[in-house]
Amino acid sequence: MDIVFRQHAVKRMHERGISEEEVEQIIADGTVIENYPNDQPYPSALLLGYAGSKAIHLVYANAMTENLKIIITVYEPDSAIWCNDLRTRRKP
Repeated sequence: MDIVFRQHAVKRMHERGISEEEVEQIIADGTVIENYPNDQPYPSALLLGYAGSKAIHLVYANAMTENLKIIITVYEPDSAIWCNDLRTRRKP
């Protein structure tokens, strides 16, 4: 499987101090917390993973026919949006 970084993801990673190696580790060890099967052109998912003690959410598109994971965005979860488990969105 190859990993492709969208320009938006690279920009956000740079702004947030998240490395490609950390992203690769999250893809390998992270947990899918939301699936978006109807996203186009490929289904996507939200992963929760850790870079050391830092929690990171990563959204990727799964281009299975090309054997690619396309990284869309990467960020540290915001406690105003996410519950303490970092897997559950807070109710509005």
